[in-house]
Amino acid sequence: AADQGLNQTAVSRIWRAFGLKPHVVDSWKLSKDPDFVDKVRDIVGLYLSPPENALVLAVEEKSQVQALDRTAPILPMMPTTPVRATHDYVRHGTTTVFAAMDILTGSVIARNYRRHRSQEFLRFLKEVEKVTPKDLDLHLVLDNFPREREVPPATHKTPAVKAWLLKHPRIVLHFTPTSASWLNLVERWFAELTRRKLQRSTHRSVIELER
Repeated sequence: AADQGLNQTAVSRIWRAFGLKPHVVDSWKLSKDPDFVDKVRDIVGLYLSPPENALVLAVEEKSQVQALDRTAPILPMMPTTPVRATHDYVRHGTTTVFAAMDILTGSVIARNYRRHRSQEFLRFLKEVEKVTPKDLDLHLVLDNFPREREVPPATHKTPAVKAWLLKHPRIVLHFTPTSASWLNLVERWFAELTRRKLQRSTHRSVIELER
């Protein structure tokens, strides 16, 4: 305002007129996956035209879900006053949610595990295989397949998982491109889980959180 010889009100009016918000910073990221186009076409094709006699399941895990308890009770919403909660909290442990969402019906197979390793991922795969119709193929959309040099190896590329998949050929894996987890529809379910259940809740134990 001083530089242009204007007052503060004029600057604020210009910002509003052009939708300018100097206090807001958004981040963005481009995928550098060399197979980006092919992977997008593969996954979008599954969503728009699922194979016959098959289920398409969007699979992902939400790790480090914390059981948090506020240091004082949350104060309820009142006229002109929003819900109020203390800034600080007490941690009571974490859990991991593994989920597989049927992209046609929206139904979700979800399990809680205390740790996030290949053993838990394999247990979840076995559970999905167990509760789905045996006469259907399973096409699983998963987060990007990591590089071969990754140490330790990703949960879905360990020898135990690979060996189990070879014995269950009805399961076909499809990987999202690097930095493109937004292609996995189950991420929307996790977003709703966070918004509706986790952001405004308090839990005094992991068991309570998982329940």
